Amino acid sequence: MNTQSRDRPATLNHAASMTLRRHSTIGCLILATFVGCSAPPPDESAWLEILLEDRQLKDQFFREAPDSPILLDRRGALLPLHYYEPDPTYRTPAALEVSPEQPIFNIPTSTGVIRPMQRVGILEFALMGEPMRLSALAETPVRSIESLFIMFKDPTNETNTYAGGRYLDLPRTASGLYDLDFNRAYHPYCYYNEDYDCPYPPRENWLTTSVLAGERLAPGYTGFGAGVIPPPPDSEATEVGLPDSRPNQP
Repeated sequence: MNTQSRDRPATLNHAASMTLRRHSTIGCLILATFVGCSAPPPDESAWLEILLEDRQLKDQFFREAPDSPILLDRRGALLPLHYYEPDPTYRTPAALEVSPEQPIFNIPTSTGVIRPMQRVGILEFALMGEPMRLSALAETPVRSIESLFIMFKDPTNETNTYAGGRYLDLPRTASGLYDLDFNRAYHPYCYYNEDYDCPYPPRENWLTTSVLAGERLAPGYTGFGAGVIPPPPDSEATEVGLPDSRPNQP
């Protein structure tokens, strides 16, 4: 199990986020998108098998592990986790443009804390034929980065997914080319347990296209329990040190 530092217990100072990741590399398929080489499509049967197996393992971890983020009295309602049906159209190649200045932003969290995070770079990709960008952030000070951390919001947050947005982790590659699979988008731990402190996606990572892939809400559960500070509205999002450019907006 991989432990992340994104979601923290509000009263603790250690890392407390887990996601199962076994992304397959798609090699020349990525290059085909960005530099025009030809390549066969990835083995989608293996992709689906690994994705479903990882979802089962995550359910088992959340149900049985002593450090599961889901309280015992909530496991019946939240497990197994709920997802959109696997859809390979939400898996797309992406290229990382490293940010030369590595700016630091103040990111609001679910407990009202402001957390400084540094932009590592910007992922450029196309989804449903539409060019898009997402910033990859890291906790400061940045020491070493084993994976890119992506927070994003999209229109599904209004009805079918956690209003505070969803996360993605992409294993670091030397080439700067990534397999961006939204089928692996997951809810932060504060969705299951309001004692966790989870950063909200910056305004530049608000997509206007619905991402109908990855984790979704359990029936009748929103995750906004007592003590959870909702994400800031659009009018406040640029007041925490975020850039004014909004590449994902019309």
